[in-house]
Formats: sequence, C-alpha cells, structure tokens
Amino acid sequence: MEAMTPDEKIFFQDAQLQLMTSFLWLNVIWYNPFIRWNPEECGGIRKISIAAEYLWLPDIFIEEFMDVDQTATGLMAYVNSEGLIKYDKPMKVVSICNLDIFYFPFDEQNCTLTFSSFIYTVENVVLGMEKKVQEISNTSQNLIRSKGEWVLLGIHQRMMKMTVGTNQYDQIIFHVAIRRRPRLYVINLLVPSGFLVAIDALSFYLPAESENRAPFKMTLLLGYNVFLLMMNDLLPATGTPLISVYFALCLSLMVVSLLETIFITYLLHLATTQPPPMPQWLHSLLLYWASPRKCSPTVPQKGNKGLGPTPNHLPGMKEPVELVGKVAGPREAELIGSPESRAQEEQEAQRQPLVDLWVQFSHMMDTLLFRLYLLFMATSVVTVIILWNT
Repeated sequence: MEAMTPDEKIFFQDAQLQLMTSFLWLNVIWYNPFIRWNPEECGGIRKISIAAEYLWLPDIFIEEFMDVDQTATGLMAYVNSEGLIKYDKPMKVVSICNLDIFYFPFDEQNCTLTFSSFIYTVENVVLGMEKKVQEISNTSQNLIRSKGEWVLLGIHQRMMKMTVGTNQYDQIIFHVAIRRRPRLYVINLLVPSGFLVAIDALSFYLPAESENRAPFKMTLLLGYNVFLLMMNDLLPATGTPLISVYFALCLSLMVVSLLETIFITYLLHLATTQPPPMPQWLHSLLLYWASPRKCSPTVPQKGNKGLGPTPNHLPGMKEPVELVGKVAGPREAELIGSPESRAQEEQEAQRQPLVDLWVQFSHMMDTLLFRLYLLFMATSVVTVIILWNT
C-alpha cells in the first residue's frame, strides 16, 4: 500500500514555551486492492463516500506532536471503483520547535514536522507526495491572511528512512522557515530603552558642580529598572538573546554614570576644603588630554600655564572656577598689609592651581563618559538597522 501526505499549513509560535501551533489540512491517498468493483455491474457508480471509522487508515503521525490529537470525528473518506481512497483530515498540531532566540526579535526560525508510520515498515507503507512542495508553500502563504507575529518564508521537504533495529520506516520531513515581525518589540522595548539612555546622556549637560545631577540620574536608574520589570513578559523565558545583553549594557552604563557623578561630587567637595595632591601619572594624563598635539608636555608652572589650552567642555557645563580663592572686599582691603592676611593669601594661591587641576580632571571624566554614551547609542542604532534589513 502507498500513502501520500500533502498538507497545507498556517503557523503560530509560542516563543517562551518553544511550541509551534500549525493548522494542517492533511490529504492522505492510498490504494486498497480489496475495495474495488465494476461500475457497470453497480449501476455506473464509480465513487462512494464511507465513514472513515469503517476503513483501514494508515497510522501516520507527527513525531514533534506535543498535544492530544483533537481531530473531529465522523469524517468521511472517498473510494473509487479502482480501490483508490482519499481521506482529508483537518488538524491542529502543537509541535515542539527548537528556537534560536539569540537575534530576538529579529530572528528567523526553522521548525520541522516529521510524518512517519508508527507500525508499518517500508515493506508495507511507502510515503510519497502528491503535490510539489512549492505548491504547498504558495497555498499556505495565500491562506495566511492575518498580520500576526510571524511571517511564513517558505516550506521545504525531504525524504528519508529511519532505521530501528532491522526495520526501516519511511519519513517525510517538512522544514518550515518563519520570521518574526519585530515592530512590536522595537516600539515597546528598544525605543523606550533608547530614550532613557539618551536622557541619561543629556544629563552630562548639567554642570559637574550641580547638586541636582546625582538625584536626576538616580531617578532615571530607578525608572529604567521599573521598565525592565514591566517588559520582562515580552522577553523569551529561555536562553540569552542579544536584546538582553543590550539591556544589561544600558543598565551598567547608567550605573557607571551615577557612580562617576557621585565620585565627581565628592572630589569637588574635597577640592574646596583640602585638595589632595594629584598623582604624577594622573597629572601626565591630564597634560596629554589638555594638549594632545604636544609630544612632551612641559611641567606646569604656577597656575595653569603649563597645561596649555583647556579642553572643550560639554555644552552647558561651567568653566573651571576658583573654588577656594575669593576676591577681597572693601573691608578686607584694609587687612592686606597684615602678616596673617598675606600668609592666608599665599596659602590659597598655592592651593588654587591644584583645585583647578581637579576641576579639570572632573570635566575630562565627564567628556570621556559622554563620548562613550554617544558611541554606544550610535552602535545600537546601526545594529538595529542592520538586523532589521537582513
């Protein structure tokens, strides 16, 4: 006996459970030599319909099937006078599909549906195709009218024989290629995350001496954590997709930015009271940053003369100011000639260059972190565009 199994498919995916739901129209055709008659002897009847429960049916099953067969009962089979039987059966198949979610939500999946016989070997049942697989693929794509989460790219088919001990079983394997529509996840996940990171980057426009900068960054960080908790249901339950790495990098960058702001605030506060001496390697780095075109920066003299031109600060950031020295008022002018006043002025004059160095170092750190933000956001946008168009 020969069994032929063409089928048409409509697909839906459950990414978290890694299940694929397929609506199939299974057409099974086989030849039974024991059911045949002469039409001339039977009033010219060449085709009859018989309830499927009264016929022998080939035990064709799907190996990836993960649910109870819910096929309706009372279906009819059509038998012609030559013993050719045609049996059509609609099926809802919930099958397992090993998903590769690394590129979620820009992923493409290749799921399989394997049709085989459980009892009969190749000596009894040989499986074949009545239609070409391209015709089945085109019919399936035309039947999918809904604009769901998945797009059917195509269906491919191959034949193989499974060997169990000394027995061989015929198999027809369908490879179903589907692609996820990423628009929903881009709007609900990537765009809000990108906005929060961009706002955090714009906070560098606040002066380093501002007291509102650290609370602003803490509020953004808390908001980003709430956003991740709310959007967790949209992410796959298994595996580590690339978008999870992106969220982790965004969160890490915001934490580093907050820690840098706290450190800068503490450093500027320390510089106004008792500025610590700057290490030689840090001083050399600051000289290189201030004068990158000089091969051998000179040692700074009194004030900032040896530093060369100051680096460009971020827009909105205050220029380095004298945090310790003050201009003498009218009443203080009378005490200029006193020894205590002169000693205090000399001490402040010696301290002021060191204060300016630490202020300039804080601006350098802000500039570096701001450029890191710009590089990260540009890389993220380019990556999304490339993945969306491939």
